[in-house]
Amino acid sequence: MKLDLYWGIALCWIALTAIWIAGMAFSKPAVRKQSGSGRTIEIALAILGGLIISGRLSLGSWGDARFVPHTLAIALIGFVLTFTGCLFAVWARVTLGRNWSGRPSVKAGHELIVKGPYALARHPIYTGMLLALVGTLLASGHWRGVVGFFIVLLALVHKMRYEESIMMQTFPADYPQYRRRVKALIPGVL
Repeated sequence: MKLDLYWGIALCWIALTAIWIAGMAFSKPAVRKQSGSGRTIEIALAILGGLIISGRLSLGSWGDARFVPHTLAIALIGFVLTFTGCLFAVWARVTLGRNWSGRPSVKAGHELIVKGPYALARHPIYTGMLLALVGTLLASGHWRGVVGFFIVLLALVHKMRYEESIMMQTFPADYPQYRRRVKALIPGVL
């Protein structure tokens, strides 16, 4: 049963990736986007975090040590969190529609989306991805996952800062009010 849950977690990430790739074809053209160097930093951090989480980059024996027991209950909780996080990220991606971009950008005819998951968090795609990542590392249970999580979080914080600045420039009247009303990642908290 645990093995099935791990396959389920992998399928969640594969489905999320497939939806992202498919959605690229429907995005509006960008009129302004993040520089290559900023994007390179985010991609490098995300890849490094992913390699550490997956065990492809070793942190030694302490990285393979477990921070939670290897039980069916924990694996199930991890799967549920991963599935829920991926579903939340997909909901946010679909809500953004043609305004979405993998690279922080301002699109032609860009709209400020404040409905659906964007009424709960300003960056609900990242909220979903981080929740899914917490589920994945909980199911895996290795300390390397915790290290990898914080490296991926660092990449997302870097990206969020740039997104916040271009949204402030693009929507100078509406975005500050939205920022005051809606937290960045965790509804009502952060």
